[in-house]
Amino acid sequence: MVKLDKIYTKTGDRGSTRLSTGEPVDKWHPRVSAYGAIDETNAALGLCALHATGEMLEAIRRVQNDLFDLGADLATPDRGKKLEWEPLRIVASQVERLESEIDAMNADIPPLDSFILPGGSALAAHLHVARTLCRRAERLIAELSAMENEIVSAEALSYANRLSDWLFVIGRAANENGANDVKWVPGANR
Repeated sequence: MVKLDKIYTKTGDRGSTRLSTGEPVDKWHPRVSAYGAIDETNAALGLCALHATGEMLEAIRRVQNDLFDLGADLATPDRGKKLEWEPLRIVASQVERLESEIDAMNADIPPLDSFILPGGSALAAHLHVARTLCRRAERLIAELSAMENEIVSAEALSYANRLSDWLFVIGRAANENGANDVKWVPGANR
């Protein structure tokens, strides 16, 4: 379990940080950017939770916990060396749970006949912000995985990809199953 008794280390004062393995890296390293974007997504979900209740709140909290798992996964690079502990990794069942939740939510939502604008209810608007942050995190994770000597598990990238879809669908669910979606009208203001 994590124990944090000292919050500041001053290593960041010189523009560096350490991964969970102790490896020093620059604060702008693509790995730090990737798990930083996951943290941003999680913070946005914290705002979503302020507007959610019941099963939707429980689902958001589950995802927030998963995002800490994903951050831990990304902060612990696989360098092919045995670690003193078993690193926390995203697993296929976490991705599969998102897929089954997407399917369940989407079953009650009419198909789209237009793109929708981010908005509707306060919860839906916040979920769309979280979705866009998640898409950025996904791009950064994909970029990291394409780098030489940087290994990212397929499950970690799949989780971020599926989560952005999940956030889109739960945003529609938060808009009374799409009834309060704000539709895009192409060229409406010409």
